[in-house]
Amino acid sequence: MKIQGFPSRERLKKNEDIREVFNSKKAVNCSGAKLLTQLNNLPYNRIAFTFPRKFGNAVTRNYSRRISREAYRQMRKDLKPGYDLVLLAYNNQDDFAVRVSQLKALFSRAGLL
Repeated sequence: MKIQGFPSRERLKKNEDIREVFNSKKAVNCSGAKLLTQLNNLPYNRIAFTFPRKFGNAVTRNYSRRISREAYRQMRKDLKPGYDLVLLAYNNQDDFAVRVSQLKALFSRAGLL
């Protein structure tokens, strides 16, 4: 079994790009998370994972980011390409199964599955 990575080109890193996605105001919600989307005209999706300022300490935020990244990595092959995505997680759910169900709900509501 080949291990899939999370290539750098699929990460939304520039502040300007992230700000554009926030300003596009195309968002879907589920309990504990919000997904913001914008077309990027690329053959792949780019994603950023963000959290509110009062989302625990740095260890908690980084752990939640790793869980979110792994959940996205496992389902990215089923998504429509060509979007910039920002996942904003509100609740402190560090359960992998909960994060996967949140992402599935968000992607289906956004029409990306």
